Amino acid sequence: MFKFLVLLSVAACALAGTVPEGLIPQLDGRIVGGYETSIDDHPYQVSLQRSGSHFCGGSIYSHDIVITAAHCLQSISAEQLKVRVGTTYWRSGGSVHSVRAFRNHEGYNSRTMINDIAIIRIESSLSFRSTIRAISIADSNPRNGAEAVVSGWGTTASGSSDIPDHLLAVNLRIVDREECASRDFSYGSKIKDTMICAYAEHKDACQGDSGGPLVSGNRLVGVVSWGYGCADTRYPGVYADVAHFHSWIEDTARDI
Repeated sequence: MFKFLVLLSVAACALAGTVPEGLIPQLDGRIVGGYETSIDDHPYQVSLQRSGSHFCGGSIYSHDIVITAAHCLQSISAEQLKVRVGTTYWRSGGSVHSVRAFRNHEGYNSRTMINDIAIIRIESSLSFRSTIRAISIADSNPRNGAEAVVSGWGTTASGSSDIPDHLLAVNLRIVDREECASRDFSYGSKIKDTMICAYAEHKDACQGDSGGPLVSGNRLVGVVSWGYGCADTRYPGVYADVAHFHSWIEDTARDI
């Protein structure tokens, strides 16, 4: 979804319908069918900002590392990027941090959306407390149908340019790669082995949620990536599969 709810992205929500093979619409991630929540319940959630405006989400991995989507960091420099942490409201509260460097996955492809993951190193070390916490990353995928939650400041209606000040969340269920690519839905071969899906009828993430966290079993299992439309029953939200990237995240966080 260059979307997804975050919860979930940084592009515009595409209308469901016929899309040329190989062309993946990038959504900005909005929460559809969700509810207001608090940073106390999602202390790993961050807002990526440019020129004082929220444009993507992310997740705290360590005292100075944030995980987000590669598509969020196209055509931007580290000097233009800020990270706000520790607040329910993206416009205020918490603390804002400059970025030392970031790295997109070397195999990211904007047409197929494979390897849609990136690492950000912020300039200062975060002091963990109730509203600022790292989240563990998955080393295996949750079972098909497992409960999951995605959070973010994305818009609440497809095509809207207005994003909420207040953090939102939505409850979904995990859709494994095989089911997501099956005839139950309409993606088919566009679902690759670097992706995992999540779904609930009339619930989703879309504009503004990209890069944000999909969490199941208190672990980060997905990063809001892409999808066709928002909350379309034919198309679950698609996320970068964190378990698939577990070693890449660890290695990149150490080396960047």
